[in-house]
Amino acid sequence: MGPLSGTEILIIMVVGLIVVGPENLPKAAAQLGRFVRQAKDFTNQAKERVKEELGPDINDLDLKSLDPRQYDPRRIVRDALRDDPVPTAATPAAPAIRQAPGAPAASASPLAAATPMSMAGGSGRANPYQFVPGAPAPFDNEAT
Repeated sequence: MGPLSGTEILIIMVVGLIVVGPENLPKAAAQLGRFVRQAKDFTNQAKERVKEELGPDINDLDLKSLDPRQYDPRRIVRDALRDDPVPTAATPAAPAIRQAPGAPAASASPLAAATPMSMAGGSGRANPYQFVPGAPAPFDNEAT
């Protein structure tokens, strides 16, 4: 909401004149003036206290960078997915996974090999925890 226009101020003055009455209008105007001065003093004191508390670092603070409206979740996710981790020689190899007796052959995924279905010795059903490239992600309709 922007500043008040001239007609809006005039309407407020007319309503104030009707509500307060012409004999009490000077008192009400003086009280309003005192209230506005006190509010202005309070905000100035609060600003000064914030400057004292933060010290000289307040000049380096960019409040526009903290505005949540500038963040686009799609851009953040896209940028995060675009940054591929660089493989290094110091990365240890994945440990070998022991297969439970009677379990189906271990897949290339350590996660799939450590799922409850593969540990139970296999029941002939497909492993619901195994990642299949190109397939949609599993959906749990009972999750909250």
